[in-house]
Amino acid sequence: MPSLDCQRLGDLLIASGLARQDDVEQALTRQKEAGGRLGDNLVAMGIVSATDIESILHAKPDAPRSIMETGVPAGFLLQLLIKAIHTANLETPSQMKDVLKLPYTVINGLLEEAVERKLITSVGAGNGSSDGAAFAENRYALGHDGRTWARELLAQCQYVGAAPVSLTAYQDRIKLQRITNERIDQKMINEAFSDLVVTKQFIESIGPGINSGRSILLYGPPGNGKTSVAVKIGQIFRDIIYIPYCVEVDGQIINVFDPSLHKAVESTCPAGKQSASLIEDDFDQRWVACRRPIVLAGGELTLEMLDLEFNSFAKFYEAPLHVKALGGTFIVDDFGRQFVKPTDLLNRWIVPLESRVDFMKLHTGKTFTLPFDELVIFSTNLAPADLMDPAFLRRIPYKLKTRGPNLEDYRKIFDMISTQNRLELTDEIFDMVLEELREKREVQLACYQPRFIADQVVAACKYRGITPQYTRDLVANALANLYVREENDGQTLAEVA
Repeated sequence: MPSLDCQRLGDLLIASGLARQDDVEQALTRQKEAGGRLGDNLVAMGIVSATDIESILHAKPDAPRSIMETGVPAGFLLQLLIKAIHTANLETPSQMKDVLKLPYTVINGLLEEAVERKLITSVGAGNGSSDGAAFAENRYALGHDGRTWARELLAQCQYVGAAPVSLTAYQDRIKLQRITNERIDQKMINEAFSDLVVTKQFIESIGPGINSGRSILLYGPPGNGKTSVAVKIGQIFRDIIYIPYCVEVDGQIINVFDPSLHKAVESTCPAGKQSASLIEDDFDQRWVACRRPIVLAGGELTLEMLDLEFNSFAKFYEAPLHVKALGGTFIVDDFGRQFVKPTDLLNRWIVPLESRVDFMKLHTGKTFTLPFDELVIFSTNLAPADLMDPAFLRRIPYKLKTRGPNLEDYRKIFDMISTQNRLELTDEIFDMVLEELREKREVQLACYQPRFIADQVVAACKYRGITPQYTRDLVANALANLYVREENDGQTLAEVA
C-alpha cells in the first residue's frame, strides 16, 4: 500500500506538473524559517497560484468526521474493526487507523461501541506514534465474545484492510474526475509521440478522438505501432484521480485498487522534509491518489472478465478490468483474437458505450450501476467490416487506420532505433535491408522491423563479445529470423511473419 506521504500537498503538486521537486524543497526550507503552510509559501515564492492550490485541495476526498459521514453502515465498520484486531493483533487506535484508513474520530467511535458491547476491553496505556511523534494511548484486546464473533465474521468474509467507501461516494467521484475534464492540445500530443514517427495527419485525426472521451478504433496491418499508439494516448493525461481501495455495496466488499494497474503518486520529498501542510486527517485515506490508469487486455479477454469476480473462498469481489480502468484508458488489444466471439464482446459493450452507464450484478441478485467514464480503444489487425456490423461501427465515432511507413519515415524510424542502441546505420546497410525485404521477399515495410533487426544485432554482438555494430552477416541473420521460409526441394512454399 502507498505511504501516507504520497497524499500530501507537495507530492500532489509535483505529480500534477504544477511544481518541481526542488521547488517544494525550497518552499519547505522557507516554511521552517518563516512559518505558515506549505501552500502559502509556494504561492509567496511565485511557484504556484492560489487557484492551483485550491484546485488540488478541492479535488481531494475529505476525511469523514464521524461514523455517519463514512457513508458505510456503522455495524459493517465495527465488523471490519473486530476482524482486523483479531487477524493483525492490533492493540492501539493508531494501529487500527493505519489498517482501516479511518481517522481517529471514527476509530474511537467504533471502539466505544465495541467496549459497550463487551467485545473488547481496555488493557492499559501503551506507546503510539503519528508521523514519528510518540504519544501514550490506550491499548485494547478482544474479549471472549469478540474473538468468537471475529471467527464467525471471517467465515462470512475474509476481507481485512482499508474500510470501503460507499457506492454513492464512488459514483460521485467517477463523475467528478471525468476524463473529459482534461483538454489535450496538439502540443501535448506532439510531446507524447516525440519518440515515435507519426504523420501530422494522424496527429490531427487522433486529437479530437482523445478529447471526446469516446471510443476509438485503431486498425491496419500488423507491426505498425497500434498498441504503442494506444498506450501513448493513455499516457497523455496528467490529472491525478482518486481510486478507492474497495467499495461496499449491499453489505458486500468489492476490491478496486490494484497496485499492478493503478500507479499511486509517490512521495518525492527527501526523508525528514515531508510536508505536513495537507495533514492526514484532512484527507480520506480510503482513497489512493493515482495517475489515470491504463489497462490493456489482449487475447486473454473473456466475457466473464467484464463481470464482478466473486472469490468463493475469501467471500468478497474483485472489480473487473474495465471498472479498474474508470477515469483512464481501457485498451482492447488484438481485438478479434480473443477466445470470445467479437460480436459477443461487442454486444457486452453496446450499453456502456452508448449510454455511458454500466450494470453490475452481485451473486445475491443485487444489481447496481456505475458511470462508464473511460476512453476505450479497440486495436486490431483485422478488417473492421469482418469484426462488426455497420450498426456497431457507428457506435465507435473515431476510426483511424495505421499504415506502413513510407521510405522517408522508415529511414527515420531506423535511425532513431539505431541511435537508441548506439548503432551506426550506414546507407549500405539500409539499402541491403530494403533490397532483402522489398525485392527478395516482397514484403511491405513495417514499423516494427528496424527494432527487431537492431535487437537481433545487439544480442549477436553481445554473444560474440564485440562492440554493437551493423555488419552484413549480422543483419542477414537478423533478416532470416524476421521471417520464416518454408521450403520443399528448394521451392518456397510459404513465408510468414
